[in-house]
Amino acid sequence: MNRFRQMFKPGIIVSCQAQPHEPLYKPEGGIMVLMAKAAKEAGAVGIRANGIIDVTQISETIDLPLIAIFKNHYPDSPVFVTPTMAEVDALMAISNVKAVAIDCSLYPRPNGEKLEDFIAAVRKKYPDIVIMADISTYEEGVFAASIGVDAVATTLFGYTESSKHLPKPNIDIVRELAKTLDIPVIAEGGIYKEEHIKEIFEGGAYGCVVGGAITRPKEIAKRLIDAYHQTVTEHAD
Repeated sequence: MNRFRQMFKPGIIVSCQAQPHEPLYKPEGGIMVLMAKAAKEAGAVGIRANGIIDVTQISETIDLPLIAIFKNHYPDSPVFVTPTMAEVDALMAISNVKAVAIDCSLYPRPNGEKLEDFIAAVRKKYPDIVIMADISTYEEGVFAASIGVDAVATTLFGYTESSKHLPKPNIDIVRELAKTLDIPVIAEGGIYKEEHIKEIFEGGAYGCVVGGAITRPKEIAKRLIDAYHQTVTEHAD
């Protein structure tokens, strides 16, 4: 049986992350654990978390399967989600981590490493690891599946050069990947509305990762406040 299906039930995975410029970011952690607790109580089937501190705290506290990532930037590559073995090693050193997401976009990787060689090396070093491929295009998803990942997620759609000009969420990519692949397809990126969820699962997605719509109150507040100002402006005209 597919490893991802064994670990994760179909449904909503909540991404609990905060960046250094955001109000909920704390270097010592703590806040994302509360976000993960709220997600579990709401019925999430899993959590996605970034960095050693948050991953450690959430994995030790919240009884849900966890997708761990470690964002890191290298000067010779735009690839940044768990980009090298150093980040994989750091995550796998945390006792409860069993699944990681890896940037599988088809851009030059740090130190010129080929994606297929990197995935093979991770598999050899950690035979039981569950690997979710973060991708931005249909072609990247198909290639990631061909080199042995356990699931593909449209996480990077809207962030790479080939996709950043396109509107999110891209339900068409989810639908086409679900038709083509025999591994789980996970929708992620720009998912804010109930109708998005309906379209995603009707399109064949196994799961859906939602982050900003749940765990980034500044973004949530700004959307609503912007809507207010737009309404006031329209009525003033």
